[in-house]
Amino acid sequence: MPLKVVLRPGEKLVVNGAVLAAGERAATLFLHNQAQFLRGRDMLRPEDARCALGKLQIAIQALYLATDSQAMESRTALVAAAAAARAAHPDLVAKIDACTALAGEGAGYQAMRACAKLIAPGR
Repeated sequence: MPLKVVLRPGEKLVVNGAVLAAGERAATLFLHNQAQFLRGRDMLRPEDARCALGKLQIAIQALYLATDSQAMESRTALVAAAAAARAAHPDLVAKIDACTALAGEGAGYQAMRACAKLIAPGR
């Protein structure tokens, strides 16, 4: 059964590294096979990552969307971002480790959602 993705006017979608965008009207797309995708509204932009947890979120996103040739570099960035997040937020070490483990197991979308919950407004 295909996955239905609805994009708002002008919204972007990354599918397996390719950036797609809706035009002036909303767009409905159906993904019929396995793909790594992320809607613009679910992305954290690097310039919006103001804290260690935001940088961890960016690293998880990068790993989730990485091609095979980018995977090793993305894993290295994830390890560094997780270490920085642990140092900055020792009270959240278990949750940071859970996010990192999900990303390492290939559950990138779930890892991004879990990490986003850790980022308090204004961080």
